[in-house]
Amino acid sequence: MRWWRKSGPPEPAAATPAAAGARYGSEKERLKGDVQETARQRLVVTSAIFIMAFCAVGLRMGYVSLLRDGAEPTQRVAARGGSIQSERADIVDRNGVVFATSVPVMSAFVNPHLLIDTADAARKIVSALPEIKYGEIKEKLDGDKSFIWIKRGLSPREHFLVNRLGIPGLEFQAEERRIYPQGTIGAHIVGYDSIDNAGLAGVERYFDQRLQSGEAVQLSIDLRLQRMVEEELAKAVKKFSAIGATAIVMDVTNGEVLAMASLPTYDANKAKTITNEALFNRATLGVYEQGSTFKIFNTAMALDSGKVTLSSVFDATSPIKIDRFTINDDHPQRRPLTVPEIFTYSSNIASAKMAVDVMGPEGQKAFFDKIGFLKPLTTQLPELAGPLWPRHWVKINTMTIAFGHGISVTPLHLATGSAAMVNGGILYQPSFVKRNAASEPGRRVIQAKTSQMMRQLLRLNVIQGTGKNADVKNYDVGGKTGTAEKPSHGGYRQKALISSFVGMFPMSEPKFLIVVSLDEPHGTAETGGYATGGMVSAPSVKAIIESIVSLYGILPGDWSSQTPLEIASTPIAASQPSAAAPIIAASVRGRVPERKALPARVGGQAATAPGVRRVAAE
Repeated sequence: MRWWRKSGPPEPAAATPAAAGARYGSEKERLKGDVQETARQRLVVTSAIFIMAFCAVGLRMGYVSLLRDGAEPTQRVAARGGSIQSERADIVDRNGVVFATSVPVMSAFVNPHLLIDTADAARKIVSALPEIKYGEIKEKLDGDKSFIWIKRGLSPREHFLVNRLGIPGLEFQAEERRIYPQGTIGAHIVGYDSIDNAGLAGVERYFDQRLQSGEAVQLSIDLRLQRMVEEELAKAVKKFSAIGATAIVMDVTNGEVLAMASLPTYDANKAKTITNEALFNRATLGVYEQGSTFKIFNTAMALDSGKVTLSSVFDATSPIKIDRFTINDDHPQRRPLTVPEIFTYSSNIASAKMAVDVMGPEGQKAFFDKIGFLKPLTTQLPELAGPLWPRHWVKINTMTIAFGHGISVTPLHLATGSAAMVNGGILYQPSFVKRNAASEPGRRVIQAKTSQMMRQLLRLNVIQGTGKNADVKNYDVGGKTGTAEKPSHGGYRQKALISSFVGMFPMSEPKFLIVVSLDEPHGTAETGGYATGGMVSAPSVKAIIESIVSLYGILPGDWSSQTPLEIASTPIAASQPSAAAPIIAASVRGRVPERKALPARVGGQAATAPGVRRVAAE
């Protein structure tokens, strides 16, 4: 008997090959399908990567162009043409006239590895920039470096000539260059920068970070007066064949320096030509024995002690012999002298006795320490020298220091100390930056009545004493001469003098102080062969005073019971740097009963406060 199985669905194991065969067909077709599937997967992944990269680039471009802070630092990028925004701020005078500013320039550099012919490239560069030596540039181009500066700070014409050469690998970088529109005027005050705009001297160095941050500096200097002072100083150096000179004009009421000059000088626009001699600031770095100008301090010290009055008498009959030294007078009177006579005749003998009898070594040293003559000054210049004074301050030192020998200070020390002796007794640290009402108030170093007596003595010295050549009629000028021999090994050089004059006016209510000092001047036929401070420096002080009264429109008159002078000037926030304003000359026709000054105007409106005589400084 035969049994038949009932038909039904195939076994699962058998169904799988059949289904596979139906789907892939042959083995070859099955392999082809696998390759296609893999390709499709790779294409999708690659497309996704490209889409992500495109989105990243797009987002970065949008951030850089629209959202990034403009102050964010970036890498240097070579460019042909274009300009950059100035970063280092300006330095201006008290009226907003520019002393130093920054301008965009182009600098040329080259990648020698991209040059086809270095000799040909060197010849072309020299043809466009003749100051570059062929041998030097050829040696650099043949080196292994991939970056060489050709010249930084090109002028527009130089940029055009170099760009026209078409040298492969030669490109341009936009930079910033510091320029000094006033040239040599005020060079020792303003200073100069390196090629990378870092301050190297003067105000540029002192305020380097402030200027780099974009904050301008307004000086106390009046450019117009600065120019007048430098011109007068140059005339004096030439006339008396001096090896150098310095001059300072100070406002005694607040310590502002209105002008300061030192010769020889330099042009900061030509930094490569600056010599050490020209860079030396005689007003703040030159430490000299100041001679008889120190009798200002010796006399004030004695009067302020209360032990001496104007009627006190000191014997100047005969020279003083102490140890191996002899103290003599240049204008011997051979008799006892009162204090005014001591000052007027500039007696060394009586001054020495006054110092020893009244104060002694300790008291004298304490006084000079109080007026700041034993340490460097504090002001806005980095070039400051400290005084030289005796380690062992004994009787002989007290005598010689009384008439300005045995201690050395800078001319700026002399100006600062002298201002305190006549302004009512207040010592202000000198300032080269314009001050305001909130500035340093100063500190008292002598009594007001002592200062009043010193004004009388200084005025008397110009009328009857050694300062006659500094007098300006109807302007109540006071002052003191000083002539000191320069020290050398084992003594002094008799023909090498530091000849100075300190002048102030008006003596009833002092406002201006002027110091002029010549280094190794020579007498002329006009001076009778003398090269003393009264002969060579006092005339320059007179000329500077005449410039001041002309510049500020100060008329002569009765200087008693008058309100103080004020030097009007323009705040930096309200000024636009521009060319210096013309000088306003005062018409002087003899003595008038009252002084009047031209009003300063700001924005077309008079800026004269009630009760204050303001000086024109437009």
